[in-house]
Amino acid sequence: MDRSSSNYQTVIYQTIIYFCGFILFWEWLRPLEEVSDTGSLSVFITFAAFCFFLSLLRLRWWWSIPLKLAGVILIIDGLFISERLFSSSWFYVIAIHVRANIEFMWNEQWTEMTSLFRSLLFLVLIWLMIYLLYYWFVVVKRVFFFVLLTMIYLTLLDTFTMYQANAAIVRTFIVSVIALGMSSLLKEMDRDANTTFQRNHFVTWILPFTAVVLFAVMIGVFAPKLEPQWPDPVPFITSTAENAGMGDGTGRNGSLQKVGYGEDDSNLGGSFVQDDTVVFEVAAQEEHYWRIESKDRYTGKGWERTSDLNYQSQDGSTIHMQMVDDSVQTTEQMALVNFTDTNDFDKFVYPYGIGEIVSDESGVQYLLDQETGTIKADNDSPSTAYDRYQVNYQYPSYSLDQLRANSEQGADQIEERYLQLPEDLPERVYDLAAQETEDEDSRYDKVKAIESYFRYNGFRYQTENVARPSEEQDYVDQFLFETKVGYCDNFSTSMVVMLRTLGIPARWAKGFTSGEQLMQQPEGVPEGLDVYQVTNANAHSWVEVYFPEVGWVPFEPTQGFSSPVDFYQETSAPEQSEEEIDREGGEEEEQEDQTEQSLTEEEDRDDAAVSGQNQRTLIPWFWVIMTISLAIISIVLYMTRLRWRAWMLMRSYRNNLTEQNFQAIYHHLLKVLDHKGIKRGQGQTLRSYAKDVDSQLATTDMSQLTSYYERLLYGNGNEKMDSHKTQELLENLVKRVLS
Repeated sequence: MDRSSSNYQTVIYQTIIYFCGFILFWEWLRPLEEVSDTGSLSVFITFAAFCFFLSLLRLRWWWSIPLKLAGVILIIDGLFISERLFSSSWFYVIAIHVRANIEFMWNEQWTEMTSLFRSLLFLVLIWLMIYLLYYWFVVVKRVFFFVLLTMIYLTLLDTFTMYQANAAIVRTFIVSVIALGMSSLLKEMDRDANTTFQRNHFVTWILPFTAVVLFAVMIGVFAPKLEPQWPDPVPFITSTAENAGMGDGTGRNGSLQKVGYGEDDSNLGGSFVQDDTVVFEVAAQEEHYWRIESKDRYTGKGWERTSDLNYQSQDGSTIHMQMVDDSVQTTEQMALVNFTDTNDFDKFVYPYGIGEIVSDESGVQYLLDQETGTIKADNDSPSTAYDRYQVNYQYPSYSLDQLRANSEQGADQIEERYLQLPEDLPERVYDLAAQETEDEDSRYDKVKAIESYFRYNGFRYQTENVARPSEEQDYVDQFLFETKVGYCDNFSTSMVVMLRTLGIPARWAKGFTSGEQLMQQPEGVPEGLDVYQVTNANAHSWVEVYFPEVGWVPFEPTQGFSSPVDFYQETSAPEQSEEEIDREGGEEEEQEDQTEQSLTEEEDRDDAAVSGQNQRTLIPWFWVIMTISLAIISIVLYMTRLRWRAWMLMRSYRNNLTEQNFQAIYHHLLKVLDHKGIKRGQGQTLRSYAKDVDSQLATTDMSQLTSYYERLLYGNGNEKMDSHKTQELLENLVKRVLS
């Protein structure tokens, strides 16, 4: 191969590399239409191509500079100046712009610069970039640095702006690999002038290189891809910039909101960030829902009220709220509510069965909206009426027998108001509700079937990366059939809607959960009361179902949450006499003996049908299959060791609620959390670690369990442990971590 041919191939390869550089630079320009107010992007791309062409021609600077300068002048004139080119008025306009923009830059008023001057600077920048590309790609053959910058640029735009860089990254990968490969080939050609290499490099380099590029692209495009592993940072940044707080709690317009109680529930969905700011503390005898209000009209996107609030004045401190029938068993209790200094509530929180509010302030006039259960003070009452008050209430306990026996329809007004559904609710929501309750007879059993559906069908509780329905989608339908991921609003709304499709009146209630019990009780708390700390993260929604002759009964469908409502079994199965028990036992034993005898006879017949030769043939295969099976079982057991070990410990704890068993499952839970990536820092206290775990899992269970554990560890054996409560907390947390 002669020298001229070699030089010709070198020029071809250099041109290909430089063209790849231009394509990469083009990827820098593409997003400008979406992320900026750049109007005529095609003009700038045309100018970049013009500069690229002049560089390929390798013209002397006294030719290339005037030509590029002429291109800049023509573009500026065509876009911004109406005067005749190079006329006195034309130069006057240019002078005005230059003088004004220099003054803006001197005073650091960057946003005041005119479009003409900004476009001029951008054209000069393109001019310089094209020259640098030629120097990097052709002269010094350092391609990788610009490739890396392009990848970083596109990924940052894709993450932090509306620009979707999926196709851009694929194009950039292809062009970058071609440019890097050609650059390596040119370097080899420069180092080795051997004729054989020059003659065979097409076969030894180009063809394998092309095949590798095509194969890599095919794998990258068609291979399965993981879902995003990290939460999108943009909503958090947006919400922070917009001073997101408790606000409306809905995350409207796609922004991420801090969790907390909000007024507007008309557009549910979207993600939340946790907020552990304390809202109020309450001293109560046991855990409760702290109710604020309910809503009745489902729109397909969220909840609204059918009618405006109709407040009625109450008699002094007595609250006339009738949510349950007089036949329901109740227990008289008292609670003290103390809001923090950050309180901006204009509604009272209260437990079920409220009968009286006693405020520290005098002259408070209470108002009640009977339909929603909203309680507030009138405008003439002191503004501090909400800060601290006492609640006296008759806490209801619901008889399971009474609920199961109650299958009648409610009043017409109840049915009309609390069976409402959008006309365009997808039919598959109706079908799913009917399918899940087809074997149930009573209203209560149907309600429990729907409540349990969310616990055993792959639904997950999380507050980040939660989808928001599009204009054509229904909020409940999306959650039930597409995402199965969400927080309390998703679960509670879906349960209400499913119950209404069955003709069961239900409504959406909201307020706060019981919060976290303080390990060290403050001084001055009345005997028999425990202090609970309720934060914004405890804001919650749940379901209320109407039972005739009982009233409104709360239910908890949200995955990982336990209901504080008290249900009890009123009756038990009739006792059997010893004679009846013996007779039934004898019949069962006789049936078992007959079954075993039949199975034995069948096995004997099967064994007799197998010849000795076939038995000898099957023996080696038997051991092979047994060995493989044992190996598979061993691998499965090892891979699932955390699950079956947790199951065994939980079963042991359920059967024997001792402190030793509790400590064993707690220690295993620490191992499970560490294995799942929630690692405990070196020297980190258990209490601090528990808060980190709760923050990541959006719960308070770990802190409560750690509180129990520390009290057992340091309480000298005098601390009493609520074994059933710890069992429930452990089961919820283990299921959530291992799900």
